[in-house]
Amino acid sequence: MSTKAFYPRNEIGAGKPGFAKTRSIIEAAFYGNNVVKVNTLKEAYNLAKNSPGTVVTDMPVYRGEEFGLEPDAKVLLFNDGSITGRYAAARRIAGEPNVNCDELDKMTMDAVYDTRWKKMYHAEAYVGLDPEFMVKAHLLIPEGEENIMYSWLLNFQYMSDYYVKMYKESVPVGNGNEPDIYIFSNPQWPGTDKPGYDPKCLCYFNTDQNCAAILGMRYFGEHKKGTLTMAWAIANRNGYASCHGGQKEYTLADGSKYVASVFGLSGSGKSTLTHAKHGGKYEIQVLHDDAFIINTDTCASVALEPTYFDKTQDYPTDCEDNKYLLTVMNNSATLDEDGKVVIVTEDIRNGNGRAIKSKLWSPNRVDKIDAPVNSIIWIMKDPTIPPVVKLKGASLASVMGATLATKRSSAERLAEGVDPNALVVVPYANPFRTYPLSHDFDKFKKLVAEKNVDCYIVNTGDFMGKKVKPADTLGILEAIVEGKADFKPWGPFSDIEIFDWEGFVPDMNDADYVAQLKARMNDRLEFVKSRDTFKDGYDKLPADALAAIQKVVDELN
Repeated sequence: MSTKAFYPRNEIGAGKPGFAKTRSIIEAAFYGNNVVKVNTLKEAYNLAKNSPGTVVTDMPVYRGEEFGLEPDAKVLLFNDGSITGRYAAARRIAGEPNVNCDELDKMTMDAVYDTRWKKMYHAEAYVGLDPEFMVKAHLLIPEGEENIMYSWLLNFQYMSDYYVKMYKESVPVGNGNEPDIYIFSNPQWPGTDKPGYDPKCLCYFNTDQNCAAILGMRYFGEHKKGTLTMAWAIANRNGYASCHGGQKEYTLADGSKYVASVFGLSGSGKSTLTHAKHGGKYEIQVLHDDAFIINTDTCASVALEPTYFDKTQDYPTDCEDNKYLLTVMNNSATLDEDGKVVIVTEDIRNGNGRAIKSKLWSPNRVDKIDAPVNSIIWIMKDPTIPPVVKLKGASLASVMGATLATKRSSAERLAEGVDPNALVVVPYANPFRTYPLSHDFDKFKKLVAEKNVDCYIVNTGDFMGKKVKPADTLGILEAIVEGKADFKPWGPFSDIEIFDWEGFVPDMNDADYVAQLKARMNDRLEFVKSRDTFKDGYDKLPADALAAIQKVVDELN
């Protein structure tokens, strides 16, 4: 088995793998006499369908019987109230400075105790879709939250006969020392009056023990990213680069392969780039558009999820893509001309309307790409960066990923007073890291330094007031894939090259532009410096990271 669920009695005890305090608090709850095991996707569907408040639409699930549903299954809609995004301020991660695990453990104990009066559902799924990397995850969630459970089983891999067999034959992760993931969730949590915490919600991760408590959070995205957070931490410990992005493999006219990985926040264009068909110019295979891992030794990549958690904003009700919907969240509904209940999308009800789309949405989907990754592309919405630049040198390539500058998306619920339009640094476009930042820096640096992976920055926002359109970005990507992109030295930089794209050529004689570029590069420098003291140095980067970005700033000066 890839992660460990069963233990000989002589392997059970203090100090042994799989047995520590937080985990012991959470795992015990799964065996309570108030717990009902949900064994199949059909069971989960029926529970969600009959859960109070669920809108059972008249939109059929397309070919649902192929992945465990009855032929007459319908798309289910459920709305969460006013909370329609993730809330980073509620996250507490064991191991980080000033995170009081003793206090959090006691809060979790009480949260578990409070659910003794509730019927609880226990569901299981796999994260990772290839024998090289599969881990088992368990979710415990109360009656009334059946839609979250059903979506969770759809988002990850429910236990079909095919994947159960694959899992039994898969490689033990961490030499058999990685236990299953256990996630305790109570969206109905009454909250806390303890100072220093949000009074209504808490997301407590102890990734060293492969467990988490998600409390007071109704938004499904917290459960999806919370589960991925655990799997990415396991992958990080076991020689993989954990990736919040998309990856695709191109087969060119001469039969050669090109594997491109794009990294960006929700709304950055990573899904658009990942799923683009390029007018049929190439044979394309898509790994995923949100979550995967790269083996830093073989450079092969494994998808972590079968389905897609996608925004509905750009898909009107009559859009053909809606044929592939499984569940829908935070959208409205109405009656069509035939009196059928259909969803109302385009973020009319609220921002960040979401849906889970089936694997069938991308007919060229694969669960693993064996061909080694050729390029890493950092997607940034930084108005001083041209549509594309190429980074030379492993330290600069990795530190620019560590200082990835972009704008926030509607998928995030921001704390009061936070400017949603401000440029922010989100290292490697992954706000879900639970381990020191240097781990990711070292992994991506290794891919560039030892595995000859190319690294680019692509700006999908605007360049000095002019919008970079999807057609521009796709054209640039095609030129890179075909080896036709003519990169040349850019301005004063010795380690950054530019591919001039018509209409977006930066004027290095424009004092205002150079001043803004200098300011944004200096922001990156200051961010790296700040990691030395932020969180007591938990995310401190190696000296070569600072030196690489310092060189860029010095050359601008």
